[in-house]
Amino acid sequence: MRGGGLLVAGTTSDAGKSVVTAGICRWLVRQGVRVAPFKGQNMSLNSYVTREGAEIGRAQAMQAQAARIEPSALMNPVLLKPGGDRTSQVVLLGRPVGELSARAYHGGRQETLLGTVVDCLEQLRSRYDAVICEGAGSPAEINLRRTDLVNMGVARAARLPVLVVGDIDRGGVFASFFGTTALLDPGDQELIAGYLVNKFRGDVSLLEPGLVMLEQLTGRRTFGVLPFRHGLGIDEEDGLAVSLRGAVRESAVSEPYGEDVLRVAVCAVPLMSNFTDVDALAAEPGVVVRFVDRPQELADADLVVVPGTRGTVGALRWLRERGLAAELSRRAAAGRPVLGICGGFQLLGEVIEDEVESRAGTVEGLGLLPVRVRFAREKTLARPSGSALGERVEGYEIHHGVAEVRGGEPFLDGCRAGCVWGTHWHGSLESDGFRRAFLRQTARAAGRRFVPAPDTSFGRLREEQLDLLGDLIEEHADTDALLRLIEGGAPPGLPFVPPGAPAPPGARG
Repeated sequence: MRGGGLLVAGTTSDAGKSVVTAGICRWLVRQGVRVAPFKGQNMSLNSYVTREGAEIGRAQAMQAQAARIEPSALMNPVLLKPGGDRTSQVVLLGRPVGELSARAYHGGRQETLLGTVVDCLEQLRSRYDAVICEGAGSPAEINLRRTDLVNMGVARAARLPVLVVGDIDRGGVFASFFGTTALLDPGDQELIAGYLVNKFRGDVSLLEPGLVMLEQLTGRRTFGVLPFRHGLGIDEEDGLAVSLRGAVRESAVSEPYGEDVLRVAVCAVPLMSNFTDVDALAAEPGVVVRFVDRPQELADADLVVVPGTRGTVGALRWLRERGLAAELSRRAAAGRPVLGICGGFQLLGEVIEDEVESRAGTVEGLGLLPVRVRFAREKTLARPSGSALGERVEGYEIHHGVAEVRGGEPFLDGCRAGCVWGTHWHGSLESDGFRRAFLRQTARAAGRRFVPAPDTSFGRLREEQLDLLGDLIEEHADTDALLRLIEGGAPPGLPFVPPGAPAPPGARG
C-alpha cells in the first residue's frame, strides 16, 4: 500500500469522527501500516504546538499519537480559533495570519485555501502508506458546499472514499445516513462508500434488519457497529459539553491513595481553551475534577484552576460579573490554592495591556500575582521544558500575552505568590513527577490528607485509551473491507440516491 486514503465524515458534529479516525490510525499502525491523520480545516480552541513550533488542533495531535508519529502542520493546515466578536483567528500551516468574520471567510478566503489543503494532503500521501482524514460537522451542509475544504470538497479533489459515522445514541441514525447521502450531488455521492454506526447499546441482531434495509435503499453497506464505551472522547474539539465527556474525566473516580480525596474546581470561562490541561489531574486516584460557573461551587474546592481562554479580558469581566473574581480573591487571602494557566495566569496579574485580542487597552487584573501583561501582535508558540518543585517539566505555549513578572517565587515561566500559582505552560501537569509534587503542596495547603499515587502515568493511560480505540475498530468493524476501501477507493457503480443537490459551481469531479 502507498498513498491510500479515507475520509471519515459524520452525520453531525460530535458523531465520533475524531475517535474513529484515531481508532483506525491505531488499528492500522498495529498492522504495520505507516499511517498519518489529516483534517483540512479545524475549528477549535483546543490546540497543540508541534516540535517545529506550529499550532494545530489537539485532535490531530492525539491522532498522530495514535499513529505513533510526530504531529506536524501538514496534518491540520487550517485552524480556526473562534473569538468573542463573531470572528476567528485563522491559523495557516501552524501560524496565525489574521482575523476574519465567518461571512468573510466563507465569502472567498476559504475557497482559495482548497489548493493548500489538497497540497498538504498529497504531501502526506507521498510519505505514508495511508492517510486517514477527518471531516467536520456534516458533509451535507449544502449552504457551505461551494467553499468546502474539509468534507466533500477535499474528498472530491483527492478522490477519497468516504465513510459516514452516525451516533445512534442520539436516535435517528438511519434517517441521518439516508438523508446525508440523498442531499449530496451525484459527484459527491460517488465517493460515499458506506456507513459506520457509533455508540450502540444493546443487541446488534436487533439492528441488523435496519442495516439491510439501509443498504437496499442506498446501495451502500455498513462497515461496522461500534458499541457505546465510556471515556473515548479524548482531545476532541470544543465546548464544555465535550469537556464534561472527556476521556479521563468521564471515568469513575478511583479510591484515593491516601485518606482524603482532593476536589478541583475549574472555572468554565468564556472561550475556554485547552481544557485538556486538567485531564492529568483527573487521572490521579482520588482527584475529583468538575467545571463550575458559580462562586458557591468554589466553596468546597481544595484547588481552583483558571484555565486558558481565547478572550482574557472578556473572561476577566465574566469572572467579576458572576462573583467568581471576588471568591478567588477571598481564597487567595485565606491561603487556599489557585492555579492559573495561560489566559488564566494573565488575568490573575495586576494589569493587562491589550490592543490585540480585545483591543480594550489597559485593564486592571485580579491582582493576585505580581505580574503585568502586554499583548503582542506576534503569537508565542513554543515547546519549553525545565524544572519546578524539584521535578522535570515539559509543556507548550500558545499566547499573545507577554508577562513581566515583578515578584513572587519563580514557577516555570510565571510565578507563585502564597498559594496562587501562574504559568503559560499548557500540558505541564502531564509530567508525572511534577504533578505529584504540585498535588502534595496543594493538599498540604488545603489541609487534606490526600496523597498522590506513586505510579500514575498519564502517558500510559493515554496509550491505553488509544489502544482501546484500536480494539473497537479491530473487533467491531469489517477491517478487511476497510482496508480494501483505503487501498482501492470507493467501489465503482454506487447508485445515486435521489433527490441529490445541484452540483456546486466549479466543483472538481
